[in-house]
This record gives sequence, structure tokens and C-alpha cells, in this order.
Amino acid sequence: MRAIILAAGFGSRLMPLTKNNPKCMVEYKNKKIIDYEIQALKENNIHEICVVGGYLFDVLKDYMGKNHNLELFYKNENYDKTNMVQTLFCAREFLQSCIEDKQDLIISYADIIYFKDSIEKLKQSKDDFAIVVDKSWKELWVKRFENPLDDAETLKLKDDFIVELGKKAKNYNEIQGQYIGLFKFSHYFLKEVLKTYDELDKTLLYDGKDFKNMYMTSFLQ
Repeated sequence: MRAIILAAGFGSRLMPLTKNNPKCMVEYKNKKIIDYEIQALKENNIHEICVVGGYLFDVLKDYMGKNHNLELFYKNENYDKTNMVQTLFCAREFLQSCIEDKQDLIISYADIIYFKDSIEKLKQSKDDFAIVVDKSWKELWVKRFENPLDDAETLKLKDDFIVELGKKAKNYNEIQGQYIGLFKFSHYFLKEVLKTYDELDKTLLYDGKDFKNMYMTSFLQ
């Protein structure tokens, strides 16, 4: 099993903390966000880790090389004009290698904190596509927002399958958890993911966004 961390974004909402560091290098409890991620992955014996950077790419690459001995990097040159899906496909070569080598792949946003158990559950899942869902999301959202519905998105479950994801929520009944940006593709399914991406109409809007700015939640559906 391999992992890819999507770390291209600017993190404007965290300014001035992101003035000289990528968002994933902001510290929480004396530890950088991305350090938590690398630790969780390595504690699950996942050592083949690829990072896709963008904003302050050289700062991130230097830090990851010196502190985590990581050498596999890709760069989203248009990080300020594109979204997460485009960042993922900047590492298409790496995605293709997972298919060829029959390695399942964990995809992680770079600005989230998780621990060993979250990765362990993904590894144990026998599904071709598995997503980590935070069912205790509201405890955090009420601390961040006066009205959590202003920011929270829909996530509807039926028999442990996600039937709707990433839409504007009208009420709390439409939110049975929150997508945090951590999921797994089997190498079988990854082949279909690449095929689907290639076949998408690049002239259409996806949930109001053009192809290059499509949300990951739109793509996953």
C-alpha cells in the first residue's frame, strides 16, 4: 500500500501563519500538521509516500526531505488557479505506478490531523473505495462557526454507503458525518478512476466549478 498527500494549497484562512510556510507546515501542539500524517502512515507500515506541493514548494520539499527522508514529489504549477483534483492528477505517473505494481493507494489532504487508527481502518477495509467519515464533526464546527451550517456539507449514508456528498446542507439531518479528505482506492478501482477522469467533459461545470477547479467531492461522486 502507498500514500499520496495533496499539499499544494495556499491556506489563506490561516494567514499570517502561512506567509512563510505551506498550510501543512502550520504547527498544532508543537508539531506540524503533516508530521501527524506521516507518523500515522508510517505506524501502519506505509513508507512509499508521495507529496504533491505547490505553494512554497521548495520549503515543503526541503522540510520533508530533511525530516522524513521523503524524495518523491510532484508540483502543481497552477496551484493558485486549480483545485484538489488537479493537484492529485499532477502525480499521474505515481497513480499509474500503483496500478502497475498492484498497490492500493491512500489519498490524504495535507491540512488534516489524524492518527494511526484512521489509517488502520482504511487498510483493513476490503472495499475498492473507502472514505474516512467524522461522525463527531459538530463538536468542532460549533467552535469554528456561529452557524455550522454555513460551512458544513452534506454527507448522507445508507447501509454504510455514501449516497450524497459535498452539497450545501439545508439542515442537520442531511449531515450524518463530515468528509475530511482521507480515503483509499484499491489498485483495481484506481484504473477506473483514471478512466473516468479522462472521459469527463472538460467544457462542463461540476457543481458550479469548471473542470480545473472541480471539487474532490464532485469528482468522487
